[in-house]
Formats: sequence, C-alpha cells, structure tokens
Amino acid sequence: MKSYKTIEFESKAGIGYLRFNRPAVRNAISEEMIAELLDVVGAVEADDQLGVLIVTGNGKAFMAGADIAELKKMSPLDILRWNDGIVRIADRLENLRQPVIAAINGAAMGGGLELAIACTFRIIAKSAKVGLPEVKLGIIPGAGGTQRLPRLIGHSNAAEMILTGDIVDAEKALALGVVNQITADADVIPAAESLARRIMANAPIAVEMAKNALDVGRDLPLEQAVQYAQKNCVVCFSTADMQEGMSAFLEKRKPDFKGN
Repeated sequence: MKSYKTIEFESKAGIGYLRFNRPAVRNAISEEMIAELLDVVGAVEADDQLGVLIVTGNGKAFMAGADIAELKKMSPLDILRWNDGIVRIADRLENLRQPVIAAINGAAMGGGLELAIACTFRIIAKSAKVGLPEVKLGIIPGAGGTQRLPRLIGHSNAAEMILTGDIVDAEKALALGVVNQITADADVIPAAESLARRIMANAPIAVEMAKNALDVGRDLPLEQAVQYAQKNCVVCFSTADMQEGMSAFLEKRKPDFKGN
C-alpha cells in the first residue's frame, strides 16, 4: 500500500486501519485528503485479505469537518466539485463490501460525522462529541447528512440535530442511535478491533452477502428487498464455507472458514 500525506493506512491480521492524519487542524478534510481517501478506499475494496475496515483520527479529533480556510477561497463551482468528492467517499464507505467501523476517538463534526454515519458501525469514546453544525455557518450538511441521519435515527431526532446545529455528547449520541457503543477514551480502538474479530469469525462470503443485502435492500420496497436478499442467500449455499459451517455445527466444533 502506498504512503499518503493526509491519511495513514495499515493492515494487521485481516483488519484495515484508516486514520485521518491532519491533527494540527483536527483532521479537517481538504482537497488533497479527498483524493487520497478515494484512492485508499478503492484499494481496500480490492484487497481480498481485508475482512473489516476501521476508520479513526490521529490526535484529539476524529474529523472536524471541512477545512473552512480552504473552502472559503473557492468559487461555487469549485465547492460543488470539492463536495462531490466527499459525497463519493461516503458512498464508497457505505457500500464497501467489507464492514466499516468508525472508531470516533474525538470530535466528529459536519463532514466528519457525515463520513461516520456512512460507516456500518460507530463506536465512540466517552469524551467525544458529534454534530452537524453547518447552519451556524450559513450552510447545510452537504455530503449526505440530511439524508443518512434521518434514516439512522428518525426524522424528528435528525431534524433537531440538523436545524439547531447543536453538538451532542457521547451519551446523547448513544440514546439517539447515532452510535452503537460508548467506550472509555483509551478503549475505542480495542473495542472496534473486538467487533471486527467477532465479524471476521464468520464465513467471509456470508458476511459480504449479508452486508450487500442490507445495503441494497435499505432503499427498496420490502417485497423487493426480501427477494434480493433471498438471491444472496442462495449464493451462500453454493460455497464451500456453507458446507464447512453446517458440518461444524453438526459435529459440534469450531468451523474453519476459507472464504470460498
């Protein structure tokens, strides 16, 4: 994997670690970071050795959102193209074949929260806070927050966060359903790794097919979504891992999945 200027990436034991790496500006997203994120997410998608991706930030923040100093200098057309890059990153994260865990180690604001809610799961450090404060700057969330957040936590709760621009702490984020779990600050990465290992203990193709059914079915009418998921289920029945999983169940032993 190549080296980057605004992000870091490494993989260990089947887990990919993507870290936003502009700590001096609280990992604010820049034009260069957009290009690097698009590149690394494509590489993750193509890597059959990676079972789960963990996304986090270096320093005290997860991601503070847009680099306002950079944004303020842009023309409306430049901003449209810049923002489209963030939209594409969120889409790629959401639809990645591997599950993605946002390990929210610190503040996740604006575009930072928009990227986090595009991930499959969110684990938050106890001291971290999240929010979509764009209305306080005279703009609105532009990378999917107005659409993904209502789907995640319901229209009324999302409307309150978006229209007030208020920041919420970890406890409120959990109560609203923005995040799945709160941990001590030092435990956010270990908690993400623990969840990753629980997922990776299962048959890789089954995990991929289940995630795909969740992702595609989200916006389909129920009957069509069920039909789509059924086809993914049939795909699993054609795998060697299905034979192994069922044999292990009958023989009361731990399965040895190979991903085929």
